Amino acid sequence: MVLTPEEWVRQHFVHFLIDKKNYPTSLIALEKQLTINNRKKRTDILVFNTEGTPEIIVECKAPSIKITQDTFDQIARYNLKLKANFLIVTNGLDHFYCKMDFENETYIFLKEIPDYK
Repeated sequence: MVLTPEEWVRQHFVHFLIDKKNYPTSLIALEKQLTINNRKKRTDILVFNTEGTPEIIVECKAPSIKITQDTFDQIARYNLKLKANFLIVTNGLDHFYCKMDFENETYIFLKEIPDYK
C-alpha cells in the first residue's frame, strides 16, 4: 500500500484515538463503505460504541488540503445515514471536532472529543 498524504493523516489520527483517547482498536473501522443516493462512499475512520452503532465519523484530508464548508457538508451527508454523535474533520494540521445536535439539526464545535469511557 502506498502511503499517500491522506493515508498518513488517517494512520496518525487512528493512533491518536487509541493512544491518547483510549478508544479500543476493536471499535475502529477504516474505509467503511456506505451507500448514499445509490452511490458507494467510504468513511475514512468510523468509531463504534459498545452497542455497535456509529459514535464518531472522521474525515481525513491531506495536509495540503484546506478544510472548507464542503468538507463539513461531505461528512454531514454521511451522518444523515450513520447518525454518529461526533464528527471530526482533520488534515493532520487542523482538527475540527463537532458534537451533533440532532434536535436542532446542527453541530456544536468542541475543543476536543471526549476520551473513551
